[in-house]
Amino acid sequence: MYSGHVAASAYYELAKDGKPDTVVLMGPNHTGYGSALSMMRQGAWQTPLGNVEIDTALADQIRQETNLIDVDEFAHRYEHSIEVQLPFLQFLYGVSFKIVPICFLMQDYDSAFEVGSALEEALDTVNAVVIASSDMTHYETAKNAAEKDQAALKAVIDLDAKQFYETVETRNITACGYAPITALITYAKGICAKAKLLNYRNSGDITGDHSSVVGYAAVSFKK
Repeated sequence: MYSGHVAASAYYELAKDGKPDTVVLMGPNHTGYGSALSMMRQGAWQTPLGNVEIDTALADQIRQETNLIDVDEFAHRYEHSIEVQLPFLQFLYGVSFKIVPICFLMQDYDSAFEVGSALEEALDTVNAVVIASSDMTHYETAKNAAEKDQAALKAVIDLDAKQFYETVETRNITACGYAPITALITYAKGICAKAKLLNYRNSGDITGDHSSVVGYAAVSFKK
């Protein structure tokens, strides 16, 4: 109820761009379960809208490009950051697409950069979309959250992964999935994409309480 309308801004943009065969979904590991950097390579994820199959061939191709990612179902079992994207995707595409879910407990820059670079190689000839799922600043005033988040988003729009990562670290921005975002920026720059900020809001816009909010942003990356 707080972030959905912001996410919808990105999916509206995606809806105008045709249907991908596969969606690579990257998000943070909030639970601490499982491997530090993990994917599922087979099976399906179920929502009330149906089952979405995992793209085993592409998952294996990504793992060939980097030895950092483990295959670990347990890391995904209770994690919400990736699965909340599926209803949006299913609304657009039904179940006629596949996914590769990658969950980041380890959020150092080098690992994120390597994953982004691996995606550049693995997705070179594939009709795929990459999505990073993360909230922005947590539980600060709307004013403070906006100041911090806009600084981080400037680096996103500039496709400067290192600057984004350092801004999050030095300004103590509590974005839960900053490594997935860093990986996505790395991938986007590698394929010569351009970034555009589509929407920025916070939870106070829904609750009316701006004293302690969570920030949300939608950004598109287009070749």
